[in-house]
Amino acid sequence: MTGNTSDAAPDKGGQEKAASGNSASEKSAGQAPISAARVAEYLRRHPDFLARNPALLETIEVPGRDQGDGVVDLQRFMVERLRSDLSELTATRDDLVVNVRNNMATQSRTHEAIIALLAARSFEHFVETVTTDLAIILDLDVVALAVEQSDQDGPGQPPAGVRCLQPGTVNEALGPTQNILLRSDIDGDPLIFGAGAGLVRSDALIRLDISSEAPPALLALGSRQSDQFDPGQGTELLRFLAQVIEHTFRAWLSLPE
Repeated sequence: MTGNTSDAAPDKGGQEKAASGNSASEKSAGQAPISAARVAEYLRRHPDFLARNPALLETIEVPGRDQGDGVVDLQRFMVERLRSDLSELTATRDDLVVNVRNNMATQSRTHEAIIALLAARSFEHFVETVTTDLAIILDLDVVALAVEQSDQDGPGQPPAGVRCLQPGTVNEALGPTQNILLRSDIDGDPLIFGAGAGLVRSDALIRLDISSEAPPALLALGSRQSDQFDPGQGTELLRFLAQVIEHTFRAWLSLPE
């Protein structure tokens, strides 16, 4: 009896070890790659899975089915069409996000520029802000402020920082009715940008209607990036910036509208 009991003890320990080993094997099996059968079973229980995760269509391969008798299965074409549509929607979304971020950055810079203009302590400081500080605030390379003048040596000579233009230059650049002109892939005009013209590869020319008693004027924004300005861009913020400059000009010089 004693011998039998002694012989049974190792068997019990072996059974416990075997059970422990089986448990460890089960845990290890739980970490193994999911089988195709389990994936198929999951998809059968969740038939809307791909509809809720359409991006997976970009990575899976759907086989066509042979219908026989020359019948064409459109399943593959439908999936490819869905993939194409998904890619286009994704690209459109990404472009929209980039445009929104760029617009927000431009709006923020424009607001900062307007605050700087309104904070000018004198007319000379105002002109310096337009021709120097705006280039930094708006992330541009050259900003020019110019007025038409027939007699550059007369008493009406513009203050320092304001360029002189020949009569008719503004209409020649913009046309008689256009107030804003955006241009890309250009060479800067030395008559407008002066020594900084060599940096300009795209620009925005904005007519300034300062006063009935003031000559035609022009605000010119230049960038070394050839696509910084182009005709397809919106001009609302540029027009708003120009109106602030016009009003501030009139206030400093006590000019009528």
